[in-house]
This record gives sequence, C-alpha cells and structure tokens, in this order.
Amino acid sequence: MHDTTQHAFSYDDKTIEHDKDVLLDHMMHQYGDGILHLAYTYVKNEATAEDLTQEIFVKSYQKLHQFKQQSSLKTWLYRIASNHCKDYVKSFHHRKMIVHDKLFDALPSATKQVEETVIQTSEEHTLANAVMHLPLKYREVIHMHYYEDMSLAEIHDVTSVNINTLKTRLKRAKDLLKQHMTNEEV
Repeated sequence: MHDTTQHAFSYDDKTIEHDKDVLLDHMMHQYGDGILHLAYTYVKNEATAEDLTQEIFVKSYQKLHQFKQQSSLKTWLYRIASNHCKDYVKSFHHRKMIVHDKLFDALPSATKQVEETVIQTSEEHTLANAVMHLPLKYREVIHMHYYEDMSLAEIHDVTSVNINTLKTRLKRAKDLLKQHMTNEEV
C-alpha cells in the first residue's frame, strides 16, 4: 500500500495553518490503524498502544506547523510515532509495567471454509507471535516493510538508520522468523 492518497489530498503551508483539523482528520483516517499497529510492535499491549496512538496524533497536531514537506506526510507522521514509542519504551513508566496481552486477532473471511480459516488463522497467529518475539530493532523494520509496505528509503527517513543496516536487519529478521517457524512445524 503506497501513499497514493497524498496526491488526492493536497496541502500547502496555508492549508496546514488554516485547516489543521481537516489535515488531522485525514491523517487519523489514513494512517490511524498503521500507527496503532506500529505502537503495538513496540509495547505488545493493546491498551497501551491505543494510548500511544492517541498521544502521537496529539503531538503531530501540535507540530503540524513544523511539517515542511521535505518528506511525505506519512514518513513525517511515522517518524513522530517511532520516536514517541521509543521514548515510551525507554521511560521509567514502561519499565515498571508488566506487559501481557494477546496479539490482535485476525478476523476470518466469511467466504473461506472453516478448516482453511482455522489453519490460516493458526499460521497467522504463529507468524505474528514470532514477529512479536523478535528484538525491537528487527520487529520495527519487519513491521514497517511488510505490514506498512514502506520502502527501505522510507524506513530510513523514519528511523534515520543507514539503508545497508536496514537491509541487514531485514535479512536477519527473516532468518530468525524462518528458524522460529521451522521449529514450530517440528
């Protein structure tokens, strides 16, 4: 999913200043679920991820005047989200919390047969569980690349991590996932 709405939703400095509410509504509608899932990859707790998502949109609203369009709106918002989540993970409050929560459940499609749905849901759960057990630096790049369909250049813009380092992290993450999934099959 590439950021195709960027072309449909035009904004300039004047729009940003005068229509902040419209722009915020657009960002929440377009990127809300992705930001929520990104936050969840950091904290592994649904309620905390929802709180962080809300804080991220408040922060982005307050900083809209700083958006200079040097990157896409999506990249700018994900940078705020990534930094906010990293700050939270480093915070004293987070270290004091005990985080045990279920992964987001995949909803089965009504058109699939029951057996296929059970198998697919089980495989998705196993994969999602494996992703959530990766170290944060791998989880982050896997989430942005595969779940948010971001290019390595976009991930670089969000995280400021060197592209070659991102390639290495992506490869190591895939190797770890493959190893975990192979062990699950045994």
